[in-house]
Amino acid sequence: MKRALTVDDLVIAGIALAAGLLAAFLLRMLLRWLGKHADRTRWSGDDLIVDTLRTVVPWAAFLGGAASAGAALPLTRTVQHNVNQILTVLLIFVVTLATARGVAGLMRTVTQSRPGVAGSATIFVNITRILVLAIGFLVVLQTLGISIAPLLTALGVGGLAVALALQDTLANLFAGIHILASKTVQPGDYIRLASGEEGYVEDINWRQTTVRALSNNLIVIPNGELAKTNMTNFMRPEQELTILVQVGVAYDSDLDHVERVTNEVIGEVMTEVEGALPDHEPIIRFHTFGDSRIGFTVILGVGEFSDQYRIKHEFIKRLHKRYRLEGIRIPAPTRTVAIQQGTVAIPQQRIPGEADEVTPVRLD
Repeated sequence: MKRALTVDDLVIAGIALAAGLLAAFLLRMLLRWLGKHADRTRWSGDDLIVDTLRTVVPWAAFLGGAASAGAALPLTRTVQHNVNQILTVLLIFVVTLATARGVAGLMRTVTQSRPGVAGSATIFVNITRILVLAIGFLVVLQTLGISIAPLLTALGVGGLAVALALQDTLANLFAGIHILASKTVQPGDYIRLASGEEGYVEDINWRQTTVRALSNNLIVIPNGELAKTNMTNFMRPEQELTILVQVGVAYDSDLDHVERVTNEVIGEVMTEVEGALPDHEPIIRFHTFGDSRIGFTVILGVGEFSDQYRIKHEFIKRLHKRYRLEGIRIPAPTRTVAIQQGTVAIPQQRIPGEADEVTPVRLD
């Protein structure tokens, strides 16, 4: 100490520390009030700012009070320096944590609000948080008087060894970044892989992509495998898509009547079934003279991939019911067996699209 500690020194230090605590409490109450008003606004950025300040400002007020209390005491220069250094490190630690959380929240908000960007991909959020924490750690070392140049050199050499040991992990990391940056796959997309797996992309993190199948099971795919495989994305370039339904009617049907009735059923389905596109123009195309029917294709518009099952279900039910009311037949495939005197005709296996071949067999 420079001099002997007195009661006045303790009183002044206590007042400074109490003032810091009081200021921290009042500032926290103020920021809580501001947070309630920020919740009422449409912009989400003010929520992040207030949330970050709610952590940093009270701690800064308390540490400022503690520094003032330390300055009021007759401490030696070395002790005063150590106290100030400890308080500075604590402040940097608090600011780093709050900044990491705020920047990660900002990244998450941006990716959720912008179309074509990974809405729930945690890879960008995690990378941003790690970078902020690493910068804060280096600032703490520099504040403590530790040179970071040798540390960076050692990290560079060690990083090469780690990169060689973690080739698969790093490959998945950079594959995930490439997938998100190229915007070929985003969380919420419905994809189908060449190997047969399909479902909605739940998340893309630093190692793997999680896909939720229609059966509600999770499929975990390494990012490196996803980047190399052939894949169909049913949500891009746009979410709406068309589906094909194959129908066939008897040869004695009035095709104009069939087309008119089918169009009416399509109109009902497009306007009444959830997930259909009312503005989609119905398309009917006759294309095949089959063995027992005239085949045609109905093209329907759906809002997204999973809607097609419900729309097909309703369309087939209503079309079948309407055809029965209108007297339109949907014939089943038939096979003719011709029996002659003294012989039995055994139909041979038929190739689709060709007529039945009958082989007469002599009856003994």
